[in-house]
Amino acid sequence: MQRGVIDIDGIPLSYRVSWAPQPRAVVLALHGGGTDSSYFDCPNRPRLSLLRTGAALGFTVIALDRPGYGASHAHQERLTDPARRVALTHAALDGLLASRPRGAGVFLMAHSAGSELAIRMAAEERGRALLGLEIAGTGREHHPRFSARWATHGELGIRRPARRRMRDLLWGPSHLYPADVFGGTAIGAPSPAYEFEARAWVRELVELAARIRVPVRYTLGDHEAVWRSGPRALADMAAMFTAAPRVLTYEQPDSGHNLSLGHTARAYHLRVLSFAEECAVAREHAHADSTRGRVS
Repeated sequence: MQRGVIDIDGIPLSYRVSWAPQPRAVVLALHGGGTDSSYFDCPNRPRLSLLRTGAALGFTVIALDRPGYGASHAHQERLTDPARRVALTHAALDGLLASRPRGAGVFLMAHSAGSELAIRMAAEERGRALLGLEIAGTGREHHPRFSARWATHGELGIRRPARRRMRDLLWGPSHLYPADVFGGTAIGAPSPAYEFEARAWVRELVELAARIRVPVRYTLGDHEAVWRSGPRALADMAAMFTAAPRVLTYEQPDSGHNLSLGHTARAYHLRVLSFAEECAVAREHAHADSTRGRVS
């Protein structure tokens, strides 16, 4: 696995990447809030690492520190515009892959707050070139318990719950994670100031989702404590992607909010990579059909 920094218009963006010599496809993974790209390389647990699992199966996996995180944290005041963050991420991807093979194409994967950036990217005209999209740990409505705790602390004039209660809200039961990973100390990172206000993006979700024209997969853990879960919530989320050729939903057993860090992370990653493989096959078939049409 390689770590590095790429400069885009004077803004340094840090990343982790596992290169496959001749990749089946490229997976661009976008982490959630309060962490960085280490989220996709579970500390001291290579079996739970998306970066390592993906590379072992022939995928190049790029885990980018989202704009405002990692090396670009010092430039966060220049990154408040979501269009700017989208452009920087596209530019970073193009820069990293400039002289490297992409295989069947790029598959986009995001967790929690990272879904905002991923959905905006997929909703753009350039998003039509993606193989597909996986979003997880997000939704249209917060879990009632999460909303109640935030409301209570807001009435007390506290911006956010105490650290221990916040950990319980954002992670779920401790037994779902390795003991040295639970709580996020090993993968924590300062969030940019804009992220708190950026939560209002959910108001744009319906309009953005309707513009996405690639296959979509949506996953929640069965112990999700931040977003409303269950069959109805999964169906409501899926219904927004009206232009997508295929939409799948899945509730990952024995999993909390942080799907890529729990004991079931490998199972989750294998399902996502299986979906990416299906998207690659579909793209190849579509290309072959169009080629035959031109020849005939």
